[in-house]
Amino acid sequence: MPSYSTTSQQKPLLQVKNLVIEFPNRHGTLRAIDDISFDIAPGEILGVVGESGAGKSLTGAAIIGLLEPPGRIASGQITLEGQRIDQLNHEQMRHVRGKQIGAIFQDPLTSLNPLFSIGRQLTETILAHLPVSKAEARERAISLLQDTGIPAAEQRIDHFPHQFSGGMRQRVVIALALAAEPKLIVADEPTTALDVSIQAQIISLLKDICKKRGAAVMLITHDMGVIAETCDRVAVLYAGRIAEIGAVHEVINHPKHPYTAGLMAAIPDIEIDRAYLNQIDGAMPRLNAIPRGCAFNPRCDKVMDKCYVERPSLVNTGTTEAACWLHAEVS
Repeated sequence: MPSYSTTSQQKPLLQVKNLVIEFPNRHGTLRAIDDISFDIAPGEILGVVGESGAGKSLTGAAIIGLLEPPGRIASGQITLEGQRIDQLNHEQMRHVRGKQIGAIFQDPLTSLNPLFSIGRQLTETILAHLPVSKAEARERAISLLQDTGIPAAEQRIDHFPHQFSGGMRQRVVIALALAAEPKLIVADEPTTALDVSIQAQIISLLKDICKKRGAAVMLITHDMGVIAETCDRVAVLYAGRIAEIGAVHEVINHPKHPYTAGLMAAIPDIEIDRAYLNQIDGAMPRLNAIPRGCAFNPRCDKVMDKCYVERPSLVNTGTTEAACWLHAEVS
């Protein structure tokens, strides 16, 4: 049985076990996340990567308790510091979200109320989760803005979201996510809407703050450059399943799953002159048309008869864990 786990001897902060997410509709039930398991150690940054529709954001939404109906967790469990959080009701999850789990989304304007100053939003979050006075909450909010690189934080704390640039708004959202000192941050495409230079600043900021505060991060993205620069480990998702998981340098430089290898080959290399870029032919299957066996079999150039019949489980390949029949003998 594969471990799905960190190489660290630390007790996992977050554990996701056999998670299944379904969407019932009038034609039946669509399975968007199909039996995935992984964990995150304290202080670790786990990258989650894959094409659009792979289930990255859905997994993050399940962890922070923001699955949109009719989506539901059909089976499996999510535990944070040994406590199950997937069965908590809305009110109980509100106390977990913010205090124990912070969230950073792609568009900062979806996290910030345009009618309130950022100071009010930060202090209200701090007061909701920490036993401090209003004056202490304001001081803490100013300190957070300073830590996240907002210049003249004492003045800018009273400004409104529209008075900040995109990069500065994302820094405010990071400050908001850290306001109640959570142990885990779920960052869903936090740099996608930013230009390259600001992306690098935000990624550097995220790494430094998490190192300083000891927070773990689940970083959801489709940018392998961000993954390589930021993460300790990476999980590659395909059609709601984990195709490969392991240390980031191993997955990037020595991928074991054909899908991961295809993703790596599709990254442009400035040192190699190519007439055209590599690509993976075909597209991610729709939820109502996921093929039997390995979901990647219609697009795989190493497909075998067994791939059409039986779904492979994650197996230890020596350096990573991959769900591929090519490595079944290694386990």
